[in-house]
Amino acid sequence: MADESQSNGAAQPEQTPQQQVRMQILAQFIRDLSFENAVAQKGAPTGDVQPEITVQVSLDARKRGTEHQYEVISKFRVTSKNKGDNQTLFLAELDYGGVFHIEGVPEEQLHPFLMIECPRMLFPFVRRIISDLTRDGGFPPFNMEPVDFVALYRQELARRAQQQKTSEQKPAAADGPKPS
Repeated sequence: MADESQSNGAAQPEQTPQQQVRMQILAQFIRDLSFENAVAQKGAPTGDVQPEITVQVSLDARKRGTEHQYEVISKFRVTSKNKGDNQTLFLAELDYGGVFHIEGVPEEQLHPFLMIECPRMLFPFVRRIISDLTRDGGFPPFNMEPVDFVALYRQELARRAQQQKTSEQKPAAADGPKPS
């Protein structure tokens, strides 16, 4: 049978092969971990205890000495306070890191990739550690809701833009007329 591909005689543009993104977790580690059971230290709160839990997340990434290797640190601070008297019940802090081998990500997309995709890969492990930590600390296991790392990244960009805008305005005000 004849080849059924039809050509209108026009030259087809040559397809440039897209570089395949390759990401591999080389290592995972706990950089810092602490748990403070304030209830055990101060004594049980009186009355009805209604815990209110807040989670703060911050991220950091840096290039390592080896080509295509990056270290990403996710920092989680989990605080539980009693709604009634605002007394701290527990405080958990975890700095969890990963070493990644990343290839095929364009330079202009590398920072968001490191601050979104890498923490997303580490999150299930962070969640398990926090859950085990709260349980082992004498509280019900705390299963964190998934973190929207895209929204977190956008908030950080907006914060930095605002900070830069503010710092650019301050020197301009200082350049005013000087008394003679």
